[in-house]
Amino acid sequence: MFAIATLMALVQQVSGTPYISGGDSPSGTDCSGLASWVSNMATGRPVYGDRFNTGNQERALLARGFKYGTQPGALVIGWNSGHTAVTLPDGTPVSSGEGGHGVRIGGGGAYQRQFSHHMYLPMAAEAPQDAPADAPLPFDAPPPPAPIEQMAGPAPIDPFAPPPPAPIDPFAPPPPADPMAAPAPMDPFAPPPPADAMPPAPPMDGPAPIMLDVPPPPAPPAPEEPAPIAI
Repeated sequence: MFAIATLMALVQQVSGTPYISGGDSPSGTDCSGLASWVSNMATGRPVYGDRFNTGNQERALLARGFKYGTQPGALVIGWNSGHTAVTLPDGTPVSSGEGGHGVRIGGGGAYQRQFSHHMYLPMAAEAPQDAPADAPLPFDAPPPPAPIEQMAGPAPIDPFAPPPPAPIDPFAPPPPADPMAAPAPMDPFAPPPPADAMPPAPPMDGPAPIMLDVPPPPAPPAPEEPAPIAI
C-alpha cells in the first residue's frame, strides 16, 4: 500500500492536463484513465499501461483488491456506465472531465448521487510524520547495556501459616525409637555380624562304681592279753 501523499503527488503531477478520451500518458486522460492510474499506484502496479474503462471497471478493481461499498479513510471509486471519479483516503476528490475541465483536484468525487457502483481499497495506517526515525548506529558503537533485573523482595508473611520448626540441637540425645516403626532395610553390602562365642561345655561326670557281690574283708584279730607274771 502507498501513502496518501504518494497518491496526491501523482494527481498533482497530472493536474491541469486536458481531458483525452482513452488517454494513458502524463499528457492527459479521461475519467476512467485517472481512476486507473490512482488504483494502479495504490496497489503497487505500473501507473501507465494498465488502464480500464467503465465497462470493465468492476472486474479490474476486484483484481486489484478492492471491495464492494465505501469505507471512511479508504480509497473509494464510484462510477456508472458513463462516468467515474475518485475520493482519496483523506477525503480529497479528484476527477477528469467534470465541468469541462481536464484532470484536476476537485469535483464531485466518488460519492456523487449519479454513481450506482462503489468500491473501496483499505489503506494501511500511516505513521505520524513528526515521529523521529531510528538513527543507524555506527559500526564501532558499543552495544547497549543489558537491562538491569530488579531483585524480587521478600515474600509477604502469611498470618495463618504454621510456625516454623524449632532449630535442631546438635548436642541433644537421639529421640527414642518408635516400637511400632518398621525395621530399617538391611544393607545387602554390609558385612555379617560377628558370631556369638559359645560357652564352655560342662565337665562330664565319671562312670559310677560297679558294685559286686563280694563279702566284706574279715575283721582284724584282737590283740592277745599278756600272761600274768608269777611272784
